[in-house]
Amino acid sequence: MPINVNKPYLPDIKKYHKYLDQIWQNNHLTNFGPLACALEEKLQEFLGVPNLLFVSNGTIALQIAYKLAGLKKDDKIITTPFSFVATTNTLLWEGLNPVFCDIDPKSFCIDTNKILPLLTTETKAILPVHVFGNACDVKALQTIAKKHNLKVIYDGAHAFGVKYEGKSIFEYGDFSTLSFHATKLFHTIEGGLVIAKDEAMIAEAKKMINFGLENSLPSALGINAKNSEFHAAMGLCVLEDLDFITQERQKIWEYYHQHLKDDFALQSLQADNNNHHYFPILFEEESALQKALLKLNEADIFPRRYFYPSLNTLKHHHTNVTCPISEDICSRILCLPIYVGLDQTTQDKIIRILK
Repeated sequence: MPINVNKPYLPDIKKYHKYLDQIWQNNHLTNFGPLACALEEKLQEFLGVPNLLFVSNGTIALQIAYKLAGLKKDDKIITTPFSFVATTNTLLWEGLNPVFCDIDPKSFCIDTNKILPLLTTETKAILPVHVFGNACDVKALQTIAKKHNLKVIYDGAHAFGVKYEGKSIFEYGDFSTLSFHATKLFHTIEGGLVIAKDEAMIAEAKKMINFGLENSLPSALGINAKNSEFHAAMGLCVLEDLDFITQERQKIWEYYHQHLKDDFALQSLQADNNNHHYFPILFEEESALQKALLKLNEADIFPRRYFYPSLNTLKHHHTNVTCPISEDICSRILCLPIYVGLDQTTQDKIIRILK
């Protein structure tokens, strides 16, 4: 059986069946059902943030956040080129202009020292990414945003459960978004979350994801971005098992770290805790990465060049900006398999091939 970079966690199916029984009894499949509401309450408690909304996926969560932030067509948004393509695709889809700021070579997050020269009167927001769950320099970003009257929208797709200086990472910024895709540490099969500093923003978002309806009448522009009871049920099951999931991933992460820390450059972590979402390694040269990747693939092991390529190099982004650090990191980075159920024998095989 192929060993992929990740494998969705599946809880005990009997637990899921219990929630299915509730769905049948309630006869409420979607439209802010009782399980979706219960999941939101549990996430508020777990993440330590009061204002959040469960939506259909992490991509739409970003788009909702842009609307809530009041961003308009042709506004310029400072963002990172080192991220999954959804980060900038959503900007372009909404008619916004991504302005790429290079990254810090150790944390892989946006380099806050390079933001100021990029600011213009058309700049309205900063869209940083907590890369692989590693916290951005949130204090520096807050200082810049306050001085220049900018919104800060964090893409926290990988940052579930991360804390910074004793607080949830999602307490920082005007908005944060998460992805609950099946490949994530915590998942709802498909899903996402919008987090806002202002409670009124969540009320507005709730209308936006339900066709703009208020008291069953159209009152604003909206789309359908609600999530179902079946997805919420999976989230409730996974959340119950999260201690087990994080402990298992931590063991795998630490075993890699123990055996590879002297052979490869590793990401410098800035958060209070590591959620062990990914284990990225940096090769000295791209040719060495390609050689190792070929050997791993021959052994039916499929790590991922993540993120690759640097987003500023994509043709549909229509930019001539160079981001040398991001481009260099993208050419040399490889994320190794890490998921519940990955056995140590397989890890040893991966480590031997890499060495």
